[in-house]
Amino acid sequence: MMFTNDKPIFQQMADRLCDEILALTYQDDDRIPSVREYAVMLEVNTNTAVKAYEQLARENIIYNKRGMGYYVTPGAREQILQERRKAFLEQTLPELFRQMRLLGLELKDVEDAWAENG
Repeated sequence: MMFTNDKPIFQQMADRLCDEILALTYQDDDRIPSVREYAVMLEVNTNTAVKAYEQLARENIIYNKRGMGYYVTPGAREQILQERRKAFLEQTLPELFRQMRLLGLELKDVEDAWAENG
């Protein structure tokens, strides 16, 4: 995984796990890789993976079965979808629209690009 400088690595790891839940790689009550497995897979320090898992557990995206590992909380996918849609509508779209105005782009241009790449 290529990490960026715009947010902490543990947050990017948490986002990746959420992406995997959205993509149905992991579904309700599925076991996810252990902290160590995920750290090795992404080539990061185990403490960084621990922080990512703790954050997701606090957000009720995953839960820990003592001695068995972490699992996807039922309904986590819907929760992630709601949060990401809200963030997209409130943060990403306004900036996109601002850039479109600055560049003189219209919705038709976006539709054409969507059709080409969608």
